[in-house]
Amino acid sequence: MTDFAQQLIEGLSAGAIYAGLALALVLIYRFTGIVNFAQGELAMFSAFLAWQLSQVMPFWAALPLTLALSFVAGMLIERVIIRPVEGAPEITLVIVTVGLFFTVHAVAGWIWSYQVKPFPNPFPEGAIRAGGVSVGFGSLGIFAVVAVVMALLYVLFRYTGIGLAMRAVACNPSSARLVGIRVGTVLALGWGLAALVGSVSGVLSAPLLFLEPNMMGGVLIYAFAAATLGGFDSPGGAVAGGLIVGVAETLTGAYVDAIGTELKIGVPLVIILGVLLVRPQGLFGHAAVERV
Repeated sequence: MTDFAQQLIEGLSAGAIYAGLALALVLIYRFTGIVNFAQGELAMFSAFLAWQLSQVMPFWAALPLTLALSFVAGMLIERVIIRPVEGAPEITLVIVTVGLFFTVHAVAGWIWSYQVKPFPNPFPEGAIRAGGVSVGFGSLGIFAVVAVVMALLYVLFRYTGIGLAMRAVACNPSSARLVGIRVGTVLALGWGLAALVGSVSGVLSAPLLFLEPNMMGGVLIYAFAAATLGGFDSPGGAVAGGLIVGVAETLTGAYVDAIGTELKIGVPLVIILGVLLVRPQGLFGHAAVERV
């Protein structure tokens, strides 16, 4: 039982990281209807940026600067790359985000090389032990960060004018434009916010995965599974889905001998397939209804 509890905690810790990236995917999808395949690479680039800045200033000074730069970069990407193809067929939007994936990946490798780099851990070493179960300060820190991000997003969308405008655009861009909301600006803010949230996931992942251009590839697959399971239109569902996916892959790898650690990557793929077959809108999502 102790071993099971330990595996459960480790799964929740991994799931919190997946939830952060899944949340960024959901934010962009809600505002634009685009599934951003480059979200993991943008998070990776932000982690490299934080590492570079931490070479010349304290990490806790580099982190807010990284978040600010990531926010601005997300807005620029929407304005320069996404807006010219706004309203294009879905396959065009997919190709654009896939192209962005390879571009960001190549630029990161060109600037920082593909050599693995150690990333400073923002949380102290050590753990809390109780009843034979150990909970690291790193895991507690990850839980706390994801909870704070969710709380801030809730306050933003629920109690601020900008959040109300973003909700209006996510619900019906045409009606929002008719009441005077600058839809283009709100969409850019949505991309910036998603890039900021994704950068948090990248910074949380880097100390565990080691910093290199390929580090977010696997995390992106788990994040897609989390967003699919929770629902691409539900930020809360993305977080719940991330935790469920993290626990599922950890317990499966630990207790199913045929899978082990080598085949755990198949778990999110099975989850994606199962959800699409049984409940395509996800556990907390809403089915699209069209009036004819």
